[in-house]
Amino acid sequence: MIQGYVDGIIPDYQMSAWLMALYFNHMNDEERYNLTMTMLESGDIVSLSEINGKKIDKHSTGGVGDKTTLSLSPMVASLGLKVSKLSGRGLGHTGGTIDKLDAIKGFRTDLSKEEFFEIANKTGVVVAGQTSNIAPADKKIYSLRDATATVDEISLISASIMSKKLAVESDGIVLDVKAGSGAFMKSIEEAKILAESMCSIAKMNGKNVIALVTNMNQPLGNMVGNSLEVLEAIKTVKGEGPKDFYDLCVQLSAYMAELSGDFTYEQAKKRLEENIKNGTVKEIMKNWIKAQGGNEDIVENPEKHLDISKEIIHFKAEKDGVITKINTEKCGLASMVLGAGRSSKEDTIDLSVGIEFNKKLGESVLKNDIIATLYISEKSDVQNSLNLLKEAFQIDKDSEVFSPELIHAIIK
Repeated sequence: MIQGYVDGIIPDYQMSAWLMALYFNHMNDEERYNLTMTMLESGDIVSLSEINGKKIDKHSTGGVGDKTTLSLSPMVASLGLKVSKLSGRGLGHTGGTIDKLDAIKGFRTDLSKEEFFEIANKTGVVVAGQTSNIAPADKKIYSLRDATATVDEISLISASIMSKKLAVESDGIVLDVKAGSGAFMKSIEEAKILAESMCSIAKMNGKNVIALVTNMNQPLGNMVGNSLEVLEAIKTVKGEGPKDFYDLCVQLSAYMAELSGDFTYEQAKKRLEENIKNGTVKEIMKNWIKAQGGNEDIVENPEKHLDISKEIIHFKAEKDGVITKINTEKCGLASMVLGAGRSSKEDTIDLSVGIEFNKKLGESVLKNDIIATLYISEKSDVQNSLNLLKEAFQIDKDSEVFSPELIHAIIK
């Protein structure tokens, strides 16, 4: 049926009826796995056998300020593992990984197979744009799910993600499943169910897998926007990044290393922290950027090479208190209307704009303290952005300062 739909033999109305039936009746584990594999087999399968050593992949369900791939990849490579990723462009509040890499002048993501394997073997890291023929059934079914309001069904979400992940034949996958106001899954419980479903599919496929359910009730790190996120990713591999983002990158990397079988989690975490301190991770990032056509000096002098707007506006606290709630989705939209993201596929991203969050969840503020710094351009809808931020932040006078939880659950 899936292949018939991809080939145009089965019409939209029949597929829509099936999607609605699935939406109301759901699938069991075996059915989810079969759906995933059928979608996977509708297109290309990418063998990584020409890359030496263990290949461990990471997938995030996406969030605001999620530039994890950029910092995590050289961290994992510093342990002797290979990270070879196919990533996409973004639709929404900020660009996808490929859009962010566009902020590095000269960096090429349109690689031939030969270049992809050669760079992975040489530097330990390679990130390229997705080929159009990975799980084409998913692309076609997704647009129909959108039209029939069947997007948020666990079986369909799981099959959509895992058909693309399993089409690239790695030795293991770490899944970063976001939960909160800036995530697709708003509650921790929903995110756990999705994580368990995806882990089940991966295990049935014979893959080593670990899923982390992580906090998306505030932007990850401090920067949202393409050049700004590259700047933060570079600072993080040098040990200078914000604590929440640094900790998440190190923990995800350590779990990736655990999946390889070459390290325990604790061994990997200790080694990663040493490699960040002694500059090994920084050097790998330089070699990777150079291998894909960028200027490696960007790692030493990021401000010199990144196009970051010089025009800034501040969003300030209207009263004293503690930030008790952040609507992260609205923070993402506030960045998008400045020009950092796309509301439709045709939109052009402005790599120089975005938002730096100077205050985060659980922190105390005084009236007129700067909560966020907006990097803007002539085309930015500044007033709309400020209004969204005003709606996003809740400040309470009678609350205690607190530290939000970073990782809610680990599923193996």
